[in-house]
Amino acid sequence: MMAFPRCDKTVAWTALQAHYRAHGQDLDLRQAFARDAGRFEAFTLQAPELFADLSKNRWDLLTRQLLIDLARECGLEARRDAMFAGAAINTTEGRAVLHTALRAPRGQGLFSDEVHGVLDRMLAFAEGLRDTASSGIRHVVNIGIGGSDLGPQMVVPALDAFAHPGITMHFVSNVDGHDIAPVLRRLRPEETLFVVVSKTFTTQETLANASVAREWFQAQGGQDIARHFVGVTTNLQAAAAFGIDNTFGFWDWVGGRYSLWSAVGLAVAIAVGAENFRRLLAGAHAMDQHFAEAPLETNLPAQLGLLDVWYRNFHGFTSRSVAPYHQGLKRLPAYLQQLEMESNGKRVDLSGEPLPYATSPVVWGEPGTNGQHAYFQMLHQGSDVIPVEFIAVKHPTHPHLDLHAKALANCLAQSAALMLGKTTESALAEKAPTGSTGLGPLTVARHRSFPGNRPSTMLLLDQLTPRSLGALIALYEHRVFTSGVIWGINSFDQWGVELGKALANDLLPRLVGAQDGAGLDASTAGLLAWLQRG
Repeated sequence: MMAFPRCDKTVAWTALQAHYRAHGQDLDLRQAFARDAGRFEAFTLQAPELFADLSKNRWDLLTRQLLIDLARECGLEARRDAMFAGAAINTTEGRAVLHTALRAPRGQGLFSDEVHGVLDRMLAFAEGLRDTASSGIRHVVNIGIGGSDLGPQMVVPALDAFAHPGITMHFVSNVDGHDIAPVLRRLRPEETLFVVVSKTFTTQETLANASVAREWFQAQGGQDIARHFVGVTTNLQAAAAFGIDNTFGFWDWVGGRYSLWSAVGLAVAIAVGAENFRRLLAGAHAMDQHFAEAPLETNLPAQLGLLDVWYRNFHGFTSRSVAPYHQGLKRLPAYLQQLEMESNGKRVDLSGEPLPYATSPVVWGEPGTNGQHAYFQMLHQGSDVIPVEFIAVKHPTHPHLDLHAKALANCLAQSAALMLGKTTESALAEKAPTGSTGLGPLTVARHRSFPGNRPSTMLLLDQLTPRSLGALIALYEHRVFTSGVIWGINSFDQWGVELGKALANDLLPRLVGAQDGAGLDASTAGLLAWLQRG
């Protein structure tokens, strides 16, 4: 694949810097809407299962065009095509990146026979489990961590309306025993299936929790470990040594945070069934096609990724808040934290050279309306400007339409309030019921004013279904890929998680064996000594 310049060495980057200084840094959204009656139409996009309003963001048509120029100069389209073609774009590990192949229809993707062979077998197993009268299974415990946990743990509650009513799903990831202990207290061994998810079957946290689960199972009189434990792994020998003989594998071209489409999604398949799991894959595939084929001018994942670059590197915004106004998406912010920050939290480019610019923002959030009563104060009146991403669903899957209308009204209102703000003069003209009478009206009004001009994006789904959720997740995957290409980094390795693991392996025998802190830094040695005291 031909080489492309790093973003800060392009003509478009220089043009964006000049544009930011001349127009971008002072763009006022209120004035932009007043000047342009067609702004909403110009900055809305339709993608599979999604309608996006990008008009409340601090950009104009020239900004968007310059960002598209930047994408082309950095080779976004060529790099995208290389990913879909199976090139080894994960250069530091010499691997292809083919999570898109996991959701391609039979016969239409790379490695199709292998992918659909595992998929068919996994879904058949899931359907067997869902026949609870025959299987006897009433509880499923997914034991994994990172991508082996965050994806299934996010998808299962999101698709609660489609879940099996007789099976309760549980998720254990943290090596802290306070995670698994309360789960085990609610179980009976004869009704429980444990799904142990670890590609190599060496993940420290996962194997530790799986061992605790096996000990509990045997102590409670459980019979037939092979029937009540299933592995999602490629290490058949290690799984067999553990007592597992039923396994489902996946491939080294499937990264952990992109793996829920593979056998890692077994818990999802058990929860919602084979047909709904296939619909999840179909929604993601539809978004894959959009990203692969739509021109950059109408390509939603690309435009979101470019907007992220504009905010991070020109406006200097350090974080983005994700606010899904649907309780089913309560774990989406946590899922996106790994997807974006583990992918793009890098400080060197593809050639290993230090970067002179920032990369991944901090991604965080909570579902609305809970977030409104927690951190929205800072979003509206804090000293930092934090772009907000609202996600709303038009039609609920519950009958409480009055509650749904309230949620939607709050979502739209928060987006409008962030942009519009409130002047001190307007606040002064209002009566403040809780305002102190000991302060002058002007002082109270200043406390009740909002600067406004705070950017937000609105993503709208018609209904939260397996297909629309698949499209939403794939949208975020391709968005992260886009910004990673612009920054010239490898979005598909995660070396940053390795050092802490190595140090933990050294510290563990010191903790359990009461060894001294020789060779440790003074702080770690002191903490170790404190923990070893009676």
